[in-house]
Amino acid sequence: MKEVLVFGGSGFLGEYLVKELIKVKYNVTIADLNPGHPNFNFIKCDILSNKDLDLVFKNHYDYVFNLAGFANLEDAIEQPIFAMKLNLISNMSIIERCVKNNIKKYIYASSSYAMSIKGSFYGISKLASEKVIEEYHKKHNLNFVIIRYGSVYSEKKFHNNYIYNLIEKSIENGVIEHNGDGEEFREYIHAKDAAKLSADVIKSDKFLNSHVLLTGNHRIKRIDLFNIINE
Repeated sequence: MKEVLVFGGSGFLGEYLVKELIKVKYNVTIADLNPGHPNFNFIKCDILSNKDLDLVFKNHYDYVFNLAGFANLEDAIEQPIFAMKLNLISNMSIIERCVKNNIKKYIYASSSYAMSIKGSFYGISKLASEKVIEEYHKKHNLNFVIIRYGSVYSEKKFHNNYIYNLIEKSIENGVIEHNGDGEEFREYIHAKDAAKLSADVIKSDKFLNSHVLLTGNHRIKRIDLFNIINE
């Protein structure tokens, strides 16, 4: 069985991804601060700790997913320095160990905000991480796939599950709160679908050393989403 390491495997998308990887017969290890599902292989890891990272990489892995770090635009805007440490510096620390341990493929969870003028510090941290990965590929032949996720949602409660949190607050307060004019377009994709497609990048070399935009295929305005919730 191929060994897969998933940083952030207990998080919003990570939980779905780990289940999908196990479903298709990979041996998966989660590296996260939170244990998540009790039946999964788990190593407690702070990605800013070199000691923790060294402990994680004592084991052999064929593939490494990095879903860890800030996954929320507002959080990064409020804490820009911490966002850079968590999304960029920790990414470099993980990549260094991937190179040292001859990882076959490094899969990085980026964001569509990486190419958006509205991405602020979050988008900057993701774009910078992408550039770092590309440079490690040039210098050290590190094989990679960069996945730029769009708007992921699910029925589970997570801090960065926008639709769930929007519905929950609207039920509690009777008001839909949004900072903007509602004319913003989004292509929403369920976390389960995003996880299945993410797992596919291991099985195929079609997307090797490239960028993949992973999002829904139906564009919807935020105001239309609000009207659906209101109904």
